[in-house]
Amino acid sequence: MRASIPEPKVGDLIEIFRPFYRHWAIYVGDGYVVHLAPPSEMVGAGAASIMSTLTEKAVVKKELLDDVVGRDRYQVNNKHDDKYSPLPPSKIVQRAEQLVGQELPYSLPCENCEHFVNELRYGVARSDQVRPQPVSPSPGAGPFPQLTVAGRQAQRR
Repeated sequence: MRASIPEPKVGDLIEIFRPFYRHWAIYVGDGYVVHLAPPSEMVGAGAASIMSTLTEKAVVKKELLDDVVGRDRYQVNNKHDDKYSPLPPSKIVQRAEQLVGQELPYSLPCENCEHFVNELRYGVARSDQVRPQPVSPSPGAGPFPQLTVAGRQAQRR
C-alpha cells in the first residue's frame, strides 16, 4: 500500500496516470477497484496497456487498486461532482459489482474506461480525455473525427 496516499472512499473515481493517456477505475472498498480493461491486459500492465486503446471489446474487472496501478501514479478525481450529483456509494458499488466479468463494447471516442466509471458514479457516460478535432472528410475515412488523447494535440502536415 502507498503510505503517502490516503485510502479512497467507496464510489471514488481513480485516475491512473499511464504513459500517453489516463486509465480510470472506481473504488469499491477493501482495496479493490472495478475498471474496464481489454481481456488480454495483465494486472499492472502500465505502459504496455497503451495497446488496450485499440481493442473493440473490454471486460469489467475487479482487482486490487495497487495491482491495477502498478508503478504508475494515481489520484482520486471526482472531477464532475460540481456538475452532477454522485449516486449513493452503495448504489455505485452494486452497479459495478453486477458488471464484473461482463464483456462490453469498447471504443476510444464513446465507450472507454472513463465513460464507464462516470456512468457508474453519476449516471452520465462522458470522457474528457477524448476530444473531437476538425478534420476534412476523405474517401474511406471512418465515422469518427480525428481524436486527441490525454490533451495531446494531434498534428497533421
